[in-house]
This record gives sequence, structure tokens and C-alpha cells, in this order.
Amino acid sequence: MRYLRMLSNSLVAGSMAAACLVVLFLQLNPALPLFQGASWGLIATIWAGYGVNFSAIFYALIVAQQLLVAEASSPGWFSVRLLGPFCASATVLAAALMWLNLRGLHAALDDEAVRRMTIGAAAMTSGGAAFVLVTILRYSIGPRSGRAGGITVLALMLVSIALPVATRGPGLAPTLGGRRLAIGTPPTGEVPSARVVLIDIDGASLDFITPAAADGRLPNFERILDAGVALHLATLKPTQPAPVLTALATGKLPAHNGVRSAAIYGATAGPGATLDLLPDYCFAHGLVTVGLLSETPQTSAALRAQPIWSILSQSGTPSTVIRWPLTWPAQPLLGALVTDQYHRASDLALAADEPGYTYPTELALDLDPSLLDEPAAAASALPGPDYPAAGPLALDRLYIAIANRLESRGSSPLLALRLEGLDATGHYYLRQAMPRAFGDVSDEERRKYGQVLEQYYRYVDAVIGGIIDGLGPRDLLLVVSPFGLEPLSPAKRLLEHSIGNTALSGSHERAPDGFLLAYGTTVKPGRLPRGAIVDVTPTILYFLGLPVGRDMDGFARADIFTREFTASRPIVYIPTYER
Repeated sequence: MRYLRMLSNSLVAGSMAAACLVVLFLQLNPALPLFQGASWGLIATIWAGYGVNFSAIFYALIVAQQLLVAEASSPGWFSVRLLGPFCASATVLAAALMWLNLRGLHAALDDEAVRRMTIGAAAMTSGGAAFVLVTILRYSIGPRSGRAGGITVLALMLVSIALPVATRGPGLAPTLGGRRLAIGTPPTGEVPSARVVLIDIDGASLDFITPAAADGRLPNFERILDAGVALHLATLKPTQPAPVLTALATGKLPAHNGVRSAAIYGATAGPGATLDLLPDYCFAHGLVTVGLLSETPQTSAALRAQPIWSILSQSGTPSTVIRWPLTWPAQPLLGALVTDQYHRASDLALAADEPGYTYPTELALDLDPSLLDEPAAAASALPGPDYPAAGPLALDRLYIAIANRLESRGSSPLLALRLEGLDATGHYYLRQAMPRAFGDVSDEERRKYGQVLEQYYRYVDAVIGGIIDGLGPRDLLLVVSPFGLEPLSPAKRLLEHSIGNTALSGSHERAPDGFLLAYGTTVKPGRLPRGAIVDVTPTILYFLGLPVGRDMDGFARADIFTREFTASRPIVYIPTYER
């Protein structure tokens, strides 16, 4: 009977802890309706996923306590002595998680959601403080608290959950509407002589590039650092390519562009309501790993703001966009678009028969992989046939070759190309490239894989060199990293090892800075103060002589350019590009 009572208390405490985390999920997803049956299956899944684990932890703590004390006593079915400390721990932990997520994910929340979550976090903090006080009083007064103590604990449990849920509200309907596409008339005269080449390199870091360039190992990056501009860019959380690069392309934070994470999440048990943002610091993605939540990648339909190429299309300016996230299925634009899902077509040679991979669809007919050849400069930098990052390298080579093919048919005022392979390589070979940060890298590992990451940097450097050589006299090259890469924290390393993922060593989940490198005759060389990822699109608009939307969250970095350039080009604004 005693163990059943211990179990009942652990189930109550586990349910309370799980309910606190459910409140966190609800606060981060304010559009989820509370009073619809479709939402309850998802809420119950989250609650059960955490509740089982918390109950097991609390039961183990109770058993350990019973084994360690000299005279073990049987707890009541609803023991204030046990539930007070457990509920205090749960509410204090939940309050801390709310404040941490509010600070880290505020860019994904609109002002009203931030206000409500702030009040909810304050309410949860008050509940935690009350539980701590009750626990202290219980141990001061002793077991004489009796029924009054139990009623007090039960009331605090209800209030600690009810108040944050009440401040969150029943579910806020999204205020963002669909984006209306308006393609302008193609220019009848000559295409503007100045153009922008935007190269995105996921996971690249100035901390790696700068010393390697100074040693002459990355000569083309050295050219940019010597004659161009370099600045760090603050990235966003969650630090995933889809939301971060969407913010870059729209100049708007996730709360304003509609893309808050890379996927939407629903209960695996059946269709119903979905979430589009999971909290940090509470192993939320573990619910996906164990199969309780399903994960569906976001598509181009998620965008609620105009990306830079749509803005240019409105003004009659063509663009060439290659491998940008959330471009599938391809939406119309003035120019050419090859989505990031193009390589997933069942047969690349027949991709024209599968609409959505390119725009226009018939563009796929000109992209037969057998006809896509890389320039010799880039090919000469490729590692040998036993290169351990062959998969990411092959995809980068494919999309670089596509860019070369499309550019050979005629340059656009904007070329946007994404290279993903460096990030994929760094996740698994950062350990060997930075052995001092890990401390347990063998000489054999260093000999075999120590140069893998730098080899990839050299490959990217050769690609950049080819682009520099092809720039026109007034062209602007922007090399952007949306986020850096850093070693896994010791705690995360231990977690990855515990689930058998011993190869993973690099991470960007703590939002390390990205960077912006600018190169061209209109660029004023130097190092500039830190910017933000949303500054890139306003800067491109400014360079091309187009107004910046006042509803954009970023700023045009005119300090990148020479005085002669900025003197003849003031920054012009319009209210919005959204129609």
C-alpha cells in the first residue's frame, strides 16, 4: 500500500509538472484555439509525454528518500510533505523556462503575444514563490497542517496553471493575411548595369575564416576582408535555416513574416491542431524523436511577407534565386527560381513533369544534370574521392552548376544562391577541426579528419573567387552567413552520446552570430559594428535604388558604401511592399 501511495503522489506531481510545460507550449503558440476539440488531442499528447517522464523521476526520488531515511514512513495519498517540494520545483522550473524562452524567442512573437507571455511568466513565478513559501511553512509547522495544507497545495496547483492560461487567452486568430503577388512589367530598356550577387553560406564563421585568410589558406576571402566590408550579424532563434533565411529575404522578423520555425508539429496519433514553434531548454524536440509529435516541413505557402525577389518582381526587376529555403512549391516571379527541393525530384532530367521544383516549370528542361559543368577553378579545389562529406558536397556542386548555367543565359540584377554543405559538414567534423574545444580527439582522428572542414572552406573560397572574377565594374557581392557554428555544450554532448549520436559535434542552437561580407567598387573597406540578419534586404533595396519598406524590421546599412555612392543616393521609404 505504501508504494501505491508513493505512486499516487508521483503521478500528481508529474501531472502538475507536465501541465506547467503545456502552458509554455500554449504561450509560444497563441493562435492554438483552446476551446476546439482538435486542440485537445495535441495538448493531451504533450501533457502525457512529459507527465510519464516526470512521474517516473518523482517516483524514483520518493523511493530514494524512503531508502535513505532511518525510519521510512508511509505517505498519504495526497501528501503535502511530498507534493509541496515537488510542485515548488515544477513551477519554479516552468517559470524559469518561460522567461528564458521569452528572451530567446521574442522575435517569433508579436507584441501582444509577448505582453501576454510576460504576464503569464510573472503569474507562474508568483505560483512558484507561493509553493516555496508553503513548503517552508510545512516543514516549520510540521504535520499539524493536515487538511488545510492539502487544500492549500491543491488550490495553488490550480491557480498556478489557470492564471497563465487565462492571461494567454483562448487563442488569438493570426492577423497576418496572405501575400498578394504582383509582378511588374519587364523593363523594355537595358537591364541596370549594377547587380547584386548574394551568396548564403550556412554555418560559416568569421572566427574560422579570418585566421585562415590571414595565413593565405583562403585567398579569396582574404581579398574580400582586405578590400571590402565585414560585420557580424545577430541571428534569430530557433536557429534554423528556414526561419532565419526567410527573415533575411523579407527584412522582417518571424512574427511579421509568418515563418516562426522550419516545421509544423501535430499529434502523431491523428490529424488535428498543430504548433509552429517548440520551446527551448525542455527537450521539446524529443517528443518528435520518440514519435509522439509528427513533423511536417514548412513550404512557400507559409510566407506572409514579400521576399526580396517578389519585391523586385513588383518593380519589373528580374531575379535568379537558387536553393533558398521555403521556395517550394515555386511561386511566380520575374526571372528564374530553382527551389531547395529540386534535387528531390524523382528524375532531375524529368523535373519539368513535376511542377513546383522550378519557375517557370519548363526551366527544368535546361537543367539536365549531365550538362552541368563546374568551372575549373572550383573543381580544382575539390577533395579526393574518399572525402567524407561527399553528400553535401555533391548538392552544393549541383546548385552551383545550375547557377552557372542560368547566369550564362543572362545575368539578373539579383542572383541569390545558397550553399548548405559547409554547415552539414561542420556539424560532424567540427570536433576534429577544433580538438582543443573537445579535449578527447585522438591523433588518428586528427590525422584522418582534421582537415575536412577546412577543405570545404577552401572549396567555397574557390567558388567565391570565380564569382569575384565575374563581377562587373559596379556589381555588389554580398557573402552572408545566417548563423555560425560552435561546439556542442558538454550537457548536449552527453545527451547526444546517450542516444547513440556520437558523431555530432557542431551546433548553432545557441544562435552564434553570422556575418556579412560586402565587396565591390562602391564598398568602403573596413570592419563595421554588428548588424542584424534582417538588415540584408533593406541594404539590397537601397543599393538597387529602390525604397525600403517602413514595416521592415531591418535597416539599410548605408555605412557599407563609399561617400561618393551615398551622397547621390539618399535612403527612400515607402509604407509597405505588401499589397
